[in-house]
Amino acid sequence: MVRTAVELDDTDRRIVALLQADGRMSIREVAERAHVSRTNAYARLDRLRATGVITGFTAVVDPERYGIVLSAYIAVKVRQNVWRRFRGRLADIPEVHHAALVSGDFDVLLLVRTTDLGALRDLVLERLQDMPEVLTTQTLFILDEFNRTPGPAAP
Repeated sequence: MVRTAVELDDTDRRIVALLQADGRMSIREVAERAHVSRTNAYARLDRLRATGVITGFTAVVDPERYGIVLSAYIAVKVRQNVWRRFRGRLADIPEVHHAALVSGDFDVLLLVRTTDLGALRDLVLERLQDMPEVLTTQTLFILDEFNRTPGPAAP
């Protein structure tokens, strides 16, 4: 599926940045800080959502405070032409927070978060490696993280 960029002006980008910083910001405050009327802010927000630029609003949770103490990247080599089927299986695994089809020695890179080492072991050995699409895995433990606000780094 090929997606095309939506044409955005500076005001659209300001609105997106404001909502990325605080998704609970009122439309009144968005309008004030973006220097547009509330009507204009509503219309722009509706268009940004309708065109898929803004896909939703969510709570950002600190994994450790939530009880998820172990995070890892799992590099996966899969059989040829199985990405879509494999991606569908990953949707049923709540510990997988991100999956990307990548270039290089491995085909897929997964970000996983689990409650402990036993849960990670079960995920890798009993759930991932049992999938017929999976050839090999390599697990890299995350020792520390830096997170930027989700979204585009630059226009």
